[in-house]
Amino acid sequence: MVLLIAAGVLFVIFATAKLKLHPFLSLIIAAFGIGIFAGLPLAVVVESINTGFGGLMGGIGLVIIFGTFIGVILEKSGAALRMAEVVLRIIGEKRPQLAMSLIGAIVSIPVFCDSGYVIISSLKKALAKKANVTIASMAIALSTGLFATHTLVPPTPGPVAAAANIGAESYLGTVILIGLIVAIPVVAAGYFWARKVGPTIHIKEEGSVAFADDYDKIVAEFGEMPSAFKSFAPILIPILLIGLSSVTTFAGWEGTLANILLFMGAPVVALLIGLLFAFLLLPSYDEETLTGWITLGIKEAAPILLITGAGGAFGTVIKATPVADFIQSFGDSAFFTGALFLLIPFLIAAALKTAQGSSTAAIVITSSLVAPLLLQVGIEGAVPLALVVMAIGAGAMVVSHVNDSYFWVVKEFSGMSVTQAYKAQTAATLLQGIVAIVVTLILWVILV
Repeated sequence: MVLLIAAGVLFVIFATAKLKLHPFLSLIIAAFGIGIFAGLPLAVVVESINTGFGGLMGGIGLVIIFGTFIGVILEKSGAALRMAEVVLRIIGEKRPQLAMSLIGAIVSIPVFCDSGYVIISSLKKALAKKANVTIASMAIALSTGLFATHTLVPPTPGPVAAAANIGAESYLGTVILIGLIVAIPVVAAGYFWARKVGPTIHIKEEGSVAFADDYDKIVAEFGEMPSAFKSFAPILIPILLIGLSSVTTFAGWEGTLANILLFMGAPVVALLIGLLFAFLLLPSYDEETLTGWITLGIKEAAPILLITGAGGAFGTVIKATPVADFIQSFGDSAFFTGALFLLIPFLIAAALKTAQGSSTAAIVITSSLVAPLLLQVGIEGAVPLALVVMAIGAGAMVVSHVNDSYFWVVKEFSGMSVTQAYKAQTAATLLQGIVAIVVTLILWVILV
């Protein structure tokens, strides 16, 4: 049974990395294969796949969709650029790499890191020119800032899916809080790499007098941008509402006000309220924005929903197989208890990420695999489950290289060669993943 599940995982890696099959299909085929070869009744295989897919969609499907809509509106309305401009004003142009790191960390909470990098790319080059620093140092700072929150902080789809897979969707506020805590040193590690290695990488484009527009020109050419409050509200208000709901639960408050806070802090309601605030960013209320932008959001959300649902089906089939005795042996092993257990999801996610490239797919598959183990090793409750999500996210950072679309986005929009991108992006993500798992282990010792 163990070999069969391992073969299923290897098939997913081979199909996505070598055959270039979409992760959704590879996960569904693997789920059917494991169920059939494990000897499950065929009706149980079908029921497990339907239940796993539908159950996960029922829990987090709308959360992912609303979060994607918010990201598209922030991108199209200029709100992401406004947020970048506000951070630059606060941090100051004398610390450009730090500003880029923080801009990336904020923008990537609702916006996919690939899109976020493209949005901020021209600003990055202009600021590099203005501050007289290398493009590479700015590229590393921006890419690592984006990558940190992309893999660690909900409502980004990966961490949301991981939380749902391991039964932590009710603790999303705690996952956000722990994610932000872990993300701080991870962003700092990226900033350190940008300051240390970035100045040693010189891109040919920098020799051109006109390699970038002026910062002020870029901001002026975009036209009238939304206010800072309108720009930040779609991100901060849902996080605040989810946080208040978590506080209400932990404090054991009761009554009408407590019920209202719990309702508004439910992730699907909080993200819907965030979406309503995002509508304030629309330059006009017509078919282009109300239908066109939302349709674009649906197209961006669809692959994430399919991969997440397929991961749920994959995990449910594994739970239905007679693998309980093997899982029990893990639970009885002293080595795999406590903080040391976190190394299992970290290593699995790191292997999947390195092999097939997608951080989101690595997070979904890993969380599906480790979910049956958690109760056996005594991991339950808000903080322990949140730290499991962090361990999975840490593994999904290791490493971004040529089979990762984000690697190519960073390379192409920065003008680096492949060798330079390995030195900048790949090495930086390795450092970030190691820092993330070390911080997660420390937090386990302190909090659990």
